[in-house]
Amino acid sequence: MPKVVKPLSAIEVKRLSGSGMHAVGTVSGLHLNISQTNTTSWVLRKKYAGRRHEIGLGAYPEVGLALAISRAREITDDIYKGVDPIAKRKEARATIVWTFKRCAVEYIESFAPKWKNDKTRQAWESTLSTYCYPIFGQKPVKDITVNDVTTVLKPDWVSKHVTMSRVRQRIEKVLGWATAMGYRIGNNPAALKDNLQDLLPSNFIKPEPHPALQKRDVQAFASALSTAEGQGAKCLYFAMLTACRSGEARGATWSEINLEAAEWRIPATRMKKKVEHLIPLSDSAMTLLKSLVKFKGTDLIFVGNENRQISDMTLLAVIKRMNKTKLIWVDNTGRPIVPHGLRSTFATWLQESTNYPTELREHALAHSVGNAVTQSYERGTQFEKRRQMMEDWGKFVSIKDRDV
Repeated sequence: MPKVVKPLSAIEVKRLSGSGMHAVGTVSGLHLNISQTNTTSWVLRKKYAGRRHEIGLGAYPEVGLALAISRAREITDDIYKGVDPIAKRKEARATIVWTFKRCAVEYIESFAPKWKNDKTRQAWESTLSTYCYPIFGQKPVKDITVNDVTTVLKPDWVSKHVTMSRVRQRIEKVLGWATAMGYRIGNNPAALKDNLQDLLPSNFIKPEPHPALQKRDVQAFASALSTAEGQGAKCLYFAMLTACRSGEARGATWSEINLEAAEWRIPATRMKKKVEHLIPLSDSAMTLLKSLVKFKGTDLIFVGNENRQISDMTLLAVIKRMNKTKLIWVDNTGRPIVPHGLRSTFATWLQESTNYPTELREHALAHSVGNAVTQSYERGTQFEKRRQMMEDWGKFVSIKDRDV
């Protein structure tokens, strides 16, 4: 006999954790699937005609426990009556009017579990809701034209070029998916090459660089930062000493740190280019780490509320507080600095005050070095050479009360 699973309540379902299939009871085969990226969805495991099927019932918590049970019971009843649940779904889908919005929702539902984090899903949903749905969200996807796409993109193509480029890419992916599913035919009206590139302005506004701390203010800023209270200030100081991206610092864990070797190994999954990055830790960075308290229940080095990773806004808030009484920490145009600008400060110091070669700087910033051919032959990261460079940077940052 099949194993009887104790029915879980809505609260118990909410508390489920750990990736994998979690049986929730009430209906045999009903599971909550938690992916490795913590996206969750309902799955009903059933046999029909000798074959096992995994039937999706929707994302959680959008589809709650009660609705998931109702859908699972309906499918189970169909199976008992000899109705093929897969064929029934296909027939139902064939009668649906596949609007752009419906396709976009299905696309996001299908691919979100493979995305790095929930922010990507939120960005998709936000941009499509803001720019696309009001124009052609309810239009059948088979009828969408180049004119529809340009109506969305043209008004902001110049002033918001980065955002609108992403909108175009997302429209193209949704329409490509719709074509593959058989909901439309013909060329993709959101394709750029030999299509939109001839219809959209090419003279877009180049994004301004992130406001960066001026080299002359480095020691004073570091001194103020090192004495500031809170996890955000400590995280920002660590990011400054290691010249890493704020997301890499915020997600840093003790298991990534080798205190004995003074190294920080960031796994590829946390890096922008999906390549593992090894950072030599200066004496200043090591001193900071050794001064920190390890929190129970988490491996994170810098911990926010409920043992969660602190947000990027937390780091920005640190600078805003430091600038609250008087606007001190600004770039060379008078704009308040931002966390990402500290990487530019590091690069400027290397360029203007040291003789370290450019490739060392690029390796330290986890940038690609050289063209594809060069990269295929030169696979090292010059780690030992970077160690002295980072030590020099740590000493420069940490010097207090010095005339510069």
